[in-house]
Amino acid sequence: MKKNKIWLYLFSAPLILCFAVFLLVPVMIVIGTSFFEWKGFSGNITFIGFDNYIAALSDPEFIVSFQHTIIWILLQSTIHVVIGVSFAIIISRKFKGWKVLRTAFVIPNMISASALGFIFLMVFNGQIGLLNSLLKFLHLEEWARNWFFDPNTAFVSVTLTWLIFAGLIMLLVLTEIGTIPHSLYEAADLDGASQWQKDLYVTIPQLRNVIGTCMIIAATSKLKEFELIYLTTKGGPGTETMSLPLYLYNTSIVQNNFGYANMIGTILIGLGLILIYIISKVFKIAGNE
Repeated sequence: MKKNKIWLYLFSAPLILCFAVFLLVPVMIVIGTSFFEWKGFSGNITFIGFDNYIAALSDPEFIVSFQHTIIWILLQSTIHVVIGVSFAIIISRKFKGWKVLRTAFVIPNMISASALGFIFLMVFNGQIGLLNSLLKFLHLEEWARNWFFDPNTAFVSVTLTWLIFAGLIMLLVLTEIGTIPHSLYEAADLDGASQWQKDLYVTIPQLRNVIGTCMIIAATSKLKEFELIYLTTKGGPGTETMSLPLYLYNTSIVQNNFGYANMIGTILIGLGLILIYIISKVFKIAGNE
């Protein structure tokens, strides 16, 4: 037994070392330097305590970015999960062409962010965009606009670009549906349950754990969402689509204010931990009930 433990430690050591070097140490550096005024690698670094955090409370751009990030987290962890679960349940019935439909939902998740950004720019373009062309075809020209750069539609347009990622949630849920014992459905059939009753009272309760996992994935993905916003609107017009990850980029790379940027990074880390804890706790309570 003791010899087995030694081998276990030996095989675990590389993984633990990689975790410490590539994740734990960088996180500690980010948190530590958030208490400093640091104007880049060539500048002086000065300890200022909580001044960066206090300054954020009166920083309009930070407040707007924080609000947008929270809203997108709520939308992503609800709408995307509902869409993903709904399509998974429908596709699980394996009607004619279900494999083609499943593949069609998954493909967008395999496309690079840069390619997706270009595609959405073509869809929402004010002059030659697919959406405006469709509106003109339907004689609804008055609805046409430059969707990404109109303050009234920019936020919604950026939000819509993320709906395609519900395909990943659909795939995870569909896999879990395949593990549900058929005996449960047979018992429901004996009780005379309809299809929607089986979905509601058999399928969905059995998906509790994977739905919780999908909510964590969906919510935390917004804490690192950068590429699509940067490639489509760059946070504009004004700050209409600014998010915390994009504001972190602007603060560090553009403004060369690494101390303040690491404060934003620390808040993102904290938000991620809080989200994981809350969602895990909620679904654990639901499981006990």
